[in-house]
Amino acid sequence: MFGMIGIVLTFAMVFGGYILAGGKLEVILHSLPFELMMIGGAAIGSFLLSNETAVIKQALSGIGRSLKGPRWHESDLQDVLCLLFQLLRVARSNPVELEQHIENPEESAIFQAYPKIMADEHAIGLITDTLRSTSLNYDDPYQVEEMLSQRIGLMNEEAMHAPHALQNMADALPALGIVAAVLGVIKTMSAIDQPPEVLGKMIGGALVGTFLGVFLAYALVAPFAQRLSAVMKQDQAFYDVIKSVLVAGLHQHATNLCVEVGRQAAPDHVRPTFGKLEDALRELKRAS
Repeated sequence: MFGMIGIVLTFAMVFGGYILAGGKLEVILHSLPFELMMIGGAAIGSFLLSNETAVIKQALSGIGRSLKGPRWHESDLQDVLCLLFQLLRVARSNPVELEQHIENPEESAIFQAYPKIMADEHAIGLITDTLRSTSLNYDDPYQVEEMLSQRIGLMNEEAMHAPHALQNMADALPALGIVAAVLGVIKTMSAIDQPPEVLGKMIGGALVGTFLGVFLAYALVAPFAQRLSAVMKQDQAFYDVIKSVLVAGLHQHATNLCVEVGRQAAPDHVRPTFGKLEDALRELKRAS
């Protein structure tokens, strides 16, 4: 919501101020299609040239994601802590039963109780792969912590490709605007014999390219890149919570304490309160 408000406010203030100052939109609107074709086309072309297909798809979906906001919220953090609590209890009471859950999470009643987490293959992969490794005696807490840190680090690196690609486009747009402006000046110089009022309009049209490049870079593309980067970082913190609980479990701490370690690893603004989490865990104990 605030993203859309920001876009509307930016356009209203820039063009509203221009009109109130006595500027004529006809000059901009006349040159806009041609300048946008040159600048936007060159920006998109360089974007396609410098990025892989996966990054391009991620960046396109990331524009909507930056407006929508982070995927994981406080309720989701509480859900994943409850999921891990149940799995750790099963792992300590009945390792054979745990194997059934981690080998077929789609058929597991524990996993199926959390459909949003089930839809995220990274989260499910982290949980099932780690628990499977520990069942095969790869249970040294420090080695597992290092392995999880490396895996999450790779996930973070891949997630940041799209914001970096958009930021690179934003950095290139002002220069592409200058390219369009230079072409406009070349066009103007070829008509140097025209009267001043004609040359004035042509020079004004050429400067639209510089304006458009700077405006697109700093008012639209760069803010989208920064917002997407912030969203990605917050969503990646979800996996750090999973890691904290699993590593604490390998240290043979009490199950409730493992979950509390994970709760404290969550960012402040999405961290479930101790009381809410305790109530949820108490309900799980009653249900079992």
